[in-house]
Amino acid sequence: MKGKSLISITDYSKEDYLEILDSAADFEKNPDQPLLQGKVVATLFYEPSTRTRLSFETAVQRLGGKVIGFSDVNSSSVTKGETLKDTIKIISNYVDLIIMRHPMEGSARYASEISDISIINAGDGANQHPSQTLLDLYSIRKTQGTLENLNVFMIGDLKYGRTVHSLLMAMSHFKPTFYFFSPEALRMPSGYKHFLKEKGIKFVEGSDFVPVIQEADIIYMTRVQKERFSDPIEYEKNKSVYVLNNAMLEHTRPNVRVLHPLPRVNEINLDVDDNPKAYYYDQARNGLYVRQAIICKVLGIK
Repeated sequence: MKGKSLISITDYSKEDYLEILDSAADFEKNPDQPLLQGKVVATLFYEPSTRTRLSFETAVQRLGGKVIGFSDVNSSSVTKGETLKDTIKIISNYVDLIIMRHPMEGSARYASEISDISIINAGDGANQHPSQTLLDLYSIRKTQGTLENLNVFMIGDLKYGRTVHSLLMAMSHFKPTFYFFSPEALRMPSGYKHFLKEKGIKFVEGSDFVPVIQEADIIYMTRVQKERFSDPIEYEKNKSVYVLNNAMLEHTRPNVRVLHPLPRVNEINLDVDDNPKAYYYDQARNGLYVRQAIICKVLGIK
């Protein structure tokens, strides 16, 4: 029977977030549990992915389930012209859950409406990436001891960055103050700023984060995404506007942590990697435990 899909971070409540984070903490202590024995999960990745796909597939296998699917549309019937509807309708006959990444905004929602089984959105264009958001919440709570009343810096591509869009909406439950820093062409979309205003959430926009970096609890760096630009000249103009280096962290708060959804290009200098305030590798590892918790939540497995 179809359970509750996870398409947008707003599909779940604050209580759901906290339940998943607590479950993830249990999985971190013991990731190998036979909770998915007899279950088959399809991973349908219409866009390239390393961490998201592999952590989801590892999550399934460590829970005793099996994985089918594709990571390259050239190996699927999409190359023959098969529609998304037909792909979802057919594959839902074979599996218990579909995890999908697609370049088109709204594709995951559409899939959930036509599917007979639950869908987890692993990223739909520049729209949402809810499982990344939940592992970000887990990483923030783990490093800060709380999700409440934090100063969250979001830096880089705020226009197309689906991870910052989802994180913004989830963190709005916890009374943060946001600081947005981006090139003019990559500003946070007005719809998200209107959302924050309606919620009474404070935010500041700027072009230079260095003078106020000492205010940060979380520094969330993002890659300027070449694949979202139709004009290569515009990409070249914007790709290196923000580069975080080790010296910039010298006078930051002791609790500050640098997060990044990865992959990194050049927006975090390699000299940051050995700084104890760098947390992006640990953040990626947390994705395994959180995605185990999400899968169990969607399938109704305690």
